[in-house]
Amino acid sequence: MDMRRYERMSDEEVAGRIAVRKGELGERVVILGHHYQRDEVVGFVDVLGDSFHLAREAAKLTRAEYVVFCGVYFMAESADILTGEHQAVILPDLGAGCPMADMAAVEDVEKAWGVIQEVCEGVELVPITYINSSAAIKAFVGEHGGTVCTSSNCEKILGWALRGKPEARSQKPGGRKVLFFPDQHLGRNTAYKMGWPLESMVVWDYALPRGGLSDEAIRKATFILWKGCCDVHQVFRAADVDAARARWPGVKVIVHPECCFEVVQKADMAGSTDLIGKVVGASPAGSKWAVGTEVHMVERLAKKYPDKQIMMLGSAERCACEMMGRIDLRKLLWVLDHLAEGRVVNRVVVDAETKRWAGVSLRRMLEIAT
Repeated sequence: MDMRRYERMSDEEVAGRIAVRKGELGERVVILGHHYQRDEVVGFVDVLGDSFHLAREAAKLTRAEYVVFCGVYFMAESADILTGEHQAVILPDLGAGCPMADMAAVEDVEKAWGVIQEVCEGVELVPITYINSSAAIKAFVGEHGGTVCTSSNCEKILGWALRGKPEARSQKPGGRKVLFFPDQHLGRNTAYKMGWPLESMVVWDYALPRGGLSDEAIRKATFILWKGCCDVHQVFRAADVDAARARWPGVKVIVHPECCFEVVQKADMAGSTDLIGKVVGASPAGSKWAVGTEVHMVERLAKKYPDKQIMMLGSAERCACEMMGRIDLRKLLWVLDHLAEGRVVNRVVVDAETKRWAGVSLRRMLEIAT
Protein backbone atom coordinates (compact mmCIF):
# COMPACT_ATOMS: atom_id res chain seq x y z
CA MET A 1 0.00 0.00 0.00
CA ASP A 2 1.73 3.16 -1.23
CA MET A 3 0.08 6.00 0.66
CA ARG A 4 2.67 8.71 -0.04
CA ARG A 5 0.58 10.73 -2.48
CA TYR A 6 -2.44 10.53 -0.19
CA GLU A 7 -0.39 11.72 2.76
CA ARG A 8 0.51 14.87 0.82
CA MET A 9 -3.18 15.78 0.41
CA SER A 10 -4.99 18.05 2.83
CA ASP A 11 -7.91 16.65 4.83
CA GLU A 12 -10.30 18.79 2.79
CA GLU A 13 -8.93 17.46 -0.50
CA VAL A 14 -9.20 13.85 0.67
CA ALA A 15 -12.80 14.33 1.83
CA GLY A 16 -13.72 16.01 -1.45
CA ARG A 17 -12.21 13.20 -3.52
CA ILE A 18 -14.05 10.55 -1.46
CA ALA A 19 -17.35 12.33 -2.16
CA VAL A 20 -16.54 12.36 -5.89
CA ARG A 21 -15.59 8.68 -5.94
CA LYS A 22 -18.73 7.70 -4.06
CA GLY A 23 -20.78 9.60 -6.62
CA GLU A 24 -19.00 7.88 -9.51
CA LEU A 25 -19.44 4.40 -8.04
CA GLY A 26 -23.04 5.00 -7.02
CA GLU A 27 -24.99 1.89 -5.97
CA ARG A 28 -22.05 -0.34 -6.91
CA VAL A 29 -20.46 0.39 -3.54
CA VAL A 30 -21.82 0.50 0.01
CA ILE A 31 -19.76 1.54 3.03
CA LEU A 32 -20.46 -0.03 6.42
CA GLY A 33 -19.06 1.50 9.61
CA HIS A 34 -18.94 0.59 13.29
CA HIS A 35 -19.84 3.05 16.06
CA TYR A 36 -16.21 3.08 17.22
CA GLN A 37 -14.91 4.54 13.98
CA ARG A 38 -13.45 8.03 13.94
CA ASP A 39 -15.90 10.83 13.08
CA GLU A 40 -14.42 11.76 9.72
CA VAL A 41 -14.88 8.19 8.48
CA VAL A 42 -18.40 7.92 9.92
CA GLY A 43 -19.32 10.94 7.82
CA PHE A 44 -19.03 8.79 4.68
CA VAL A 45 -20.60 5.51 5.79
CA ASP A 46 -23.93 4.40 4.36
CA VAL A 47 -24.79 2.19 7.33
CA LEU A 48 -23.57 2.84 10.89
CA GLY A 49 -24.20 0.43 13.73
CA ASP A 50 -23.00 -2.19 16.19
CA SER A 51 -21.90 -5.68 15.16
CA PHE A 52 -25.44 -7.14 15.18
CA HIS A 53 -26.92 -4.36 13.08
CA LEU A 54 -24.08 -4.51 10.58
CA ALA A 55 -24.36 -8.31 10.32
CA ARG A 56 -28.05 -8.00 9.53
CA GLU A 57 -27.43 -5.25 6.99
CA ALA A 58 -24.64 -7.22 5.31
CA ALA A 59 -27.06 -10.13 4.84
CA LYS A 60 -29.49 -7.78 3.06
CA LEU A 61 -26.94 -6.36 0.62
CA THR A 62 -27.68 -8.01 -2.70
CA ARG A 63 -27.16 -5.19 -5.21
CA ALA A 64 -23.82 -3.65 -4.30
CA GLU A 65 -20.78 -5.09 -6.04
CA TYR A 66 -18.44 -3.79 -3.36
CA VAL A 67 -18.92 -3.73 0.41
CA VAL A 68 -16.31 -1.53 2.06
CA PHE A 69 -16.17 -2.33 5.76
CA CYS A 70 -14.85 0.38 8.07
CA GLY A 71 -14.38 -1.83 11.08
CA VAL A 72 -12.02 -4.65 11.96
CA TYR A 73 -11.09 -7.92 10.27
CA PHE A 74 -13.60 -10.26 11.91
CA MET A 75 -16.44 -7.91 10.87
CA ALA A 76 -15.29 -7.98 7.26
CA GLU A 77 -15.09 -11.79 7.42
CA SER A 78 -18.69 -11.92 8.66
CA ALA A 79 -19.76 -9.64 5.81
CA ASP A 80 -18.02 -11.90 3.28
CA ILE A 81 -19.82 -14.91 4.75
CA LEU A 82 -23.24 -13.24 4.56
CA THR A 83 -22.95 -11.53 1.18
CA GLY A 84 -23.20 -13.13 -2.26
CA GLU A 85 -20.52 -14.67 -4.43
CA HIS A 86 -20.81 -11.72 -6.84
CA GLN A 87 -19.83 -9.27 -4.11
CA ALA A 88 -16.39 -8.26 -2.86
CA VAL A 89 -15.86 -7.27 0.78
CA ILE A 90 -13.01 -4.83 1.32
CA LEU A 91 -11.24 -3.72 4.50
CA PRO A 92 -9.30 -0.46 4.02
CA ASP A 93 -6.54 -1.69 6.36
CA LEU A 94 -5.99 -5.44 6.55
CA GLY A 95 -4.01 -4.91 9.75
CA ALA A 96 -7.15 -3.77 11.60
CA GLY A 97 -7.63 -6.84 13.76
CA CYS A 98 -9.17 -7.49 17.16
CA PRO A 99 -7.05 -8.59 20.14
CA MET A 100 -10.10 -10.19 21.75
CA ALA A 101 -10.79 -12.30 18.67
CA ASP A 102 -7.16 -13.42 18.68
CA MET A 103 -7.57 -14.75 22.23
CA ALA A 104 -9.67 -17.64 20.92
CA ALA A 105 -7.61 -19.65 18.43
CA VAL A 106 -9.53 -22.51 16.86
CA GLU A 107 -6.83 -25.01 17.88
CA ASP A 108 -7.24 -24.02 21.55
CA VAL A 109 -11.02 -24.19 21.33
CA GLU A 110 -10.84 -27.68 19.80
CA LYS A 111 -8.64 -28.85 22.68
CA ALA A 112 -11.00 -27.36 25.26
CA TRP A 113 -13.97 -28.96 23.53
CA GLY A 114 -12.33 -32.36 23.65
CA VAL A 115 -11.51 -32.12 27.36
CA ILE A 116 -14.96 -30.90 28.37
CA GLN A 117 -16.68 -33.58 26.27
CA GLU A 118 -14.54 -36.22 27.90
CA VAL A 119 -15.21 -34.95 31.44
CA CYS A 120 -18.92 -34.35 30.92
CA GLU A 121 -20.00 -37.45 29.06
CA GLY A 122 -23.76 -37.44 28.54
CA VAL A 123 -24.06 -33.67 28.84
CA GLU A 124 -25.00 -31.61 25.80
CA LEU A 125 -22.36 -28.92 25.34
CA VAL A 126 -23.47 -25.87 23.34
CA PRO A 127 -20.73 -23.60 21.92
CA ILE A 128 -21.56 -19.90 21.72
CA THR A 129 -19.10 -17.45 20.25
CA TYR A 130 -19.26 -13.69 20.49
CA ILE A 131 -19.27 -12.15 17.02
CA ASN A 132 -15.85 -10.72 17.93
CA SER A 133 -14.19 -13.92 16.75
CA SER A 134 -12.56 -15.33 13.65
CA ALA A 135 -14.40 -17.02 10.80
CA ALA A 136 -12.69 -20.27 11.81
CA ILE A 137 -14.23 -20.03 15.28
CA LYS A 138 -17.65 -19.25 13.84
CA ALA A 139 -17.28 -22.29 11.60
CA PHE A 140 -16.40 -24.50 14.59
CA VAL A 141 -19.52 -23.27 16.37
CA GLY A 142 -21.73 -23.84 13.35
CA GLU A 143 -20.44 -27.38 12.87
CA HIS A 144 -21.00 -28.24 16.56
CA GLY A 145 -24.59 -27.08 16.87
CA GLY A 146 -23.97 -23.66 18.38
CA THR A 147 -24.34 -20.12 17.19
CA VAL A 148 -22.97 -16.59 17.35
CA CYS A 149 -24.10 -13.80 19.66
CA THR A 150 -23.58 -10.07 19.91
CA SER A 151 -23.84 -7.78 22.90
CA SER A 152 -27.32 -6.87 21.61
CA ASN A 153 -28.72 -10.38 21.58
CA CYS A 154 -26.56 -12.36 24.01
CA GLU A 155 -29.39 -12.93 26.50
CA LYS A 156 -31.68 -14.30 23.82
CA ILE A 157 -28.93 -16.55 22.45
CA LEU A 158 -28.04 -17.96 25.89
CA GLY A 159 -31.72 -18.59 26.53
CA TRP A 160 -31.86 -20.53 23.28
CA ALA A 161 -28.73 -22.48 24.17
CA LEU A 162 -30.11 -23.59 27.54
CA ARG A 163 -33.74 -23.88 26.39
CA GLY A 164 -35.40 -22.68 29.54
CA LYS A 165 -35.19 -20.56 32.67
CA PRO A 166 -32.45 -21.12 35.25
CA GLU A 167 -34.80 -22.72 37.76
CA ALA A 168 -35.81 -25.29 35.14
CA ARG A 169 -32.27 -26.36 34.31
CA SER A 170 -30.66 -29.37 35.89
CA GLN A 171 -27.05 -29.52 37.06
CA LYS A 172 -26.98 -33.31 36.79
CA PRO A 173 -25.62 -35.28 33.81
CA GLY A 174 -27.95 -35.01 30.86
CA GLY A 175 -28.39 -31.26 31.25
CA ARG A 176 -26.79 -28.58 29.10
CA LYS A 177 -23.63 -26.55 29.38
CA VAL A 178 -22.47 -23.52 27.46
CA LEU A 179 -18.90 -23.03 26.30
CA PHE A 180 -18.77 -19.26 25.76
CA PHE A 181 -15.93 -17.43 24.04
CA PRO A 182 -13.94 -15.32 23.62
CA ASP A 183 -15.18 -12.61 26.06
CA GLN A 184 -15.65 -13.88 29.60
CA HIS A 185 -17.21 -10.61 30.79
CA LEU A 186 -20.08 -10.56 28.32
CA GLY A 187 -20.86 -14.18 29.17
CA ARG A 188 -20.72 -13.61 32.94
CA ASN A 189 -22.66 -10.35 32.95
CA THR A 190 -25.40 -11.73 30.72
CA ALA A 191 -25.81 -15.03 32.54
CA TYR A 192 -25.94 -13.22 35.89
CA LYS A 193 -28.57 -10.83 34.54
CA MET A 194 -30.61 -13.88 33.51
CA GLY A 195 -30.58 -15.12 37.10
CA TRP A 196 -27.66 -17.53 37.08
CA PRO A 197 -25.37 -17.34 40.14
CA LEU A 198 -21.66 -16.72 39.78
CA GLU A 199 -21.11 -20.20 41.23
CA SER A 200 -22.54 -21.66 38.01
CA MET A 201 -19.65 -20.17 36.01
CA VAL A 202 -15.98 -21.05 35.68
CA VAL A 203 -13.23 -19.50 33.56
CA TRP A 204 -11.27 -21.61 31.07
CA ASP A 205 -7.71 -20.30 30.87
CA TYR A 206 -6.54 -21.37 27.42
CA ALA A 207 -2.88 -20.84 28.48
CA LEU A 208 -3.09 -23.58 31.13
CA PRO A 209 -3.42 -27.36 30.79
CA ARG A 210 -7.10 -28.38 30.86
CA GLY A 211 -8.02 -24.73 31.24
CA GLY A 212 -6.63 -24.62 34.78
CA LEU A 213 -9.81 -26.36 36.00
CA SER A 214 -10.43 -29.55 37.91
CA ASP A 215 -12.77 -32.15 36.44
CA GLU A 216 -15.18 -31.49 39.30
CA ALA A 217 -15.28 -27.76 38.56
CA ILE A 218 -16.02 -28.46 34.90
CA ARG A 219 -18.82 -30.89 35.79
CA LYS A 220 -20.47 -28.48 38.21
CA ALA A 221 -20.42 -25.45 35.91
CA THR A 222 -23.26 -24.50 33.59
CA PHE A 223 -21.19 -21.80 31.90
CA ILE A 224 -17.57 -22.35 30.93
CA LEU A 225 -16.27 -18.89 30.05
CA TRP A 226 -13.19 -18.39 27.90
CA LYS A 227 -10.49 -16.20 29.45
CA GLY A 228 -10.74 -13.39 26.93
CA CYS A 229 -11.53 -9.70 27.13
CA CYS A 230 -11.71 -6.41 25.23
CA ASP A 231 -8.65 -4.20 25.67
CA VAL A 232 -10.83 -1.08 25.69
CA HIS A 233 -13.58 -2.14 28.09
CA GLN A 234 -11.14 -3.93 30.38
CA VAL A 235 -9.71 -0.59 31.51
CA PHE A 236 -12.86 0.58 33.28
CA ARG A 237 -12.83 0.06 37.04
CA ALA A 238 -15.43 0.21 39.81
CA ALA A 239 -13.51 3.20 41.18
CA ASP A 240 -14.30 5.06 37.94
CA VAL A 241 -18.00 4.68 38.67
CA ASP A 242 -17.53 5.98 42.22
CA ALA A 243 -15.49 8.92 40.92
CA ALA A 244 -18.14 9.83 38.34
CA ARG A 245 -20.90 9.85 40.95
CA ALA A 246 -18.79 12.02 43.26
CA ARG A 247 -17.86 14.46 40.50
CA TRP A 248 -21.30 14.78 38.86
CA PRO A 249 -24.11 14.40 41.44
CA GLY A 250 -27.17 12.82 39.86
CA VAL A 251 -25.20 11.27 36.99
CA LYS A 252 -26.41 8.03 35.40
CA VAL A 253 -23.72 5.50 34.52
CA ILE A 254 -24.20 3.31 31.45
CA VAL A 255 -21.55 0.82 30.33
CA HIS A 256 -20.93 -1.88 27.77
CA PRO A 257 -21.34 -5.50 29.00
CA GLU A 258 -17.74 -6.22 27.95
CA CYS A 259 -16.78 -4.33 31.13
CA CYS A 260 -15.91 -6.43 34.16
CA PHE A 261 -18.61 -7.69 36.54
CA GLU A 262 -17.86 -5.14 39.28
CA VAL A 263 -18.25 -2.20 36.89
CA VAL A 264 -21.51 -3.52 35.44
CA GLN A 265 -22.92 -4.10 38.92
CA LYS A 266 -22.11 -0.54 40.00
CA ALA A 267 -23.50 1.02 36.81
CA ASP A 268 -27.14 2.02 36.39
CA MET A 269 -27.37 0.14 33.12
CA ALA A 270 -25.34 -2.00 30.74
CA GLY A 271 -25.96 -2.57 27.07
CA SER A 272 -24.64 -2.75 23.55
CA THR A 273 -23.31 0.28 21.73
CA ASP A 274 -26.63 0.52 19.91
CA LEU A 275 -28.59 0.44 23.18
CA ILE A 276 -26.28 2.99 24.80
CA GLY A 277 -26.95 5.40 21.95
CA LYS A 278 -30.71 4.90 22.12
CA VAL A 279 -30.96 5.23 25.92
CA VAL A 280 -28.84 8.35 26.11
CA GLY A 281 -30.60 9.90 23.13
CA ALA A 282 -34.06 9.29 24.59
CA SER A 283 -33.21 10.72 28.02
CA PRO A 284 -34.58 14.14 29.10
CA ALA A 285 -32.72 17.37 28.40
CA GLY A 286 -30.31 18.16 31.21
CA SER A 287 -29.62 14.49 31.93
CA LYS A 288 -26.10 13.60 33.04
CA TRP A 289 -24.45 10.48 31.66
CA ALA A 290 -21.08 8.87 32.30
CA VAL A 291 -20.57 6.37 29.50
CA GLY A 292 -18.25 3.39 29.70
CA THR A 293 -17.39 2.46 26.14
CA GLU A 294 -15.03 3.47 23.30
CA VAL A 295 -14.15 7.16 23.32
CA HIS A 296 -15.12 7.98 19.72
CA MET A 297 -18.69 6.89 20.34
CA VAL A 298 -18.91 8.83 23.61
CA GLU A 299 -17.60 12.02 22.00
CA ARG A 300 -20.03 11.58 19.09
CA LEU A 301 -22.96 11.24 21.52
CA ALA A 302 -21.86 14.41 23.34
CA LYS A 303 -21.87 16.34 20.05
CA LYS A 304 -25.16 14.86 18.91
CA TYR A 305 -27.01 15.68 22.15
CA PRO A 306 -25.73 19.05 23.40
CA ASP A 307 -28.83 19.38 25.63
CA LYS A 308 -27.41 16.65 27.89
CA GLN A 309 -24.17 16.30 29.84
CA ILE A 310 -22.39 13.27 28.36
CA MET A 311 -19.02 12.41 29.82
CA MET A 312 -16.47 9.66 29.45
CA LEU A 313 -16.33 7.21 32.33
CA GLY A 314 -12.69 7.22 33.41
CA SER A 315 -9.90 8.54 31.24
CA ALA A 316 -10.57 9.13 27.54
CA GLU A 317 -6.91 8.48 26.72
CA ARG A 318 -7.28 4.85 27.85
CA CYS A 319 -10.47 4.10 25.95
CA ALA A 320 -9.72 4.34 22.22
CA CYS A 321 -9.85 1.23 20.03
CA GLU A 322 -6.45 1.32 18.37
CA MET A 323 -7.43 -1.17 15.69
CA MET A 324 -10.54 0.73 14.61
CA GLY A 325 -8.35 3.81 14.45
CA ARG A 326 -6.17 2.22 11.76
CA ILE A 327 -8.84 3.06 9.19
CA ASP A 328 -8.80 6.69 8.15
CA LEU A 329 -9.99 8.83 5.23
CA ARG A 330 -6.80 8.37 3.24
CA LYS A 331 -7.08 4.59 3.30
CA LEU A 332 -10.76 4.83 2.41
CA LEU A 333 -9.93 7.05 -0.57
CA TRP A 334 -7.15 4.67 -1.63
CA VAL A 335 -9.70 1.83 -1.77
CA LEU A 336 -12.31 3.89 -3.65
CA ASP A 337 -9.74 5.15 -6.17
CA HIS A 338 -8.83 1.58 -7.03
CA LEU A 339 -12.46 0.52 -7.32
CA ALA A 340 -13.21 3.43 -9.63
CA GLU A 341 -10.30 2.26 -11.79
CA GLY A 342 -11.63 -1.31 -11.87
CA ARG A 343 -9.23 -2.83 -9.34
CA VAL A 344 -10.24 -4.51 -6.07
CA VAL A 345 -7.71 -4.16 -3.26
CA ASN A 346 -7.67 -5.49 0.31
CA ARG A 347 -10.41 -7.98 -0.40
CA VAL A 348 -11.33 -10.21 2.54
CA VAL A 349 -12.12 -13.75 1.39
CA VAL A 350 -13.19 -16.62 3.64
CA ASP A 351 -12.49 -20.08 2.16
CA ALA A 352 -15.50 -22.10 1.00
CA GLU A 353 -15.56 -24.72 3.78
CA THR A 354 -15.11 -22.18 6.56
CA LYS A 355 -17.70 -19.94 4.93
CA ARG A 356 -20.21 -22.80 4.77
CA TRP A 357 -20.11 -23.61 8.50
CA ALA A 358 -19.60 -20.03 9.67
CA GLY A 359 -22.63 -19.12 7.56
CA VAL A 360 -24.63 -21.74 9.43
CA SER A 361 -23.75 -20.17 12.78
CA LEU A 362 -24.37 -16.58 11.67
CA ARG A 363 -27.67 -17.33 9.97
CA ARG A 364 -28.75 -19.35 13.00
CA MET A 365 -28.11 -16.25 15.12
CA LEU A 366 -30.16 -14.09 12.77
CA GLU A 367 -33.05 -16.58 12.88
CA ILE A 368 -33.00 -16.76 16.70
CA ALA A 369 -32.50 -13.09 17.44
CA THR A 370 -34.41 -11.29 14.68
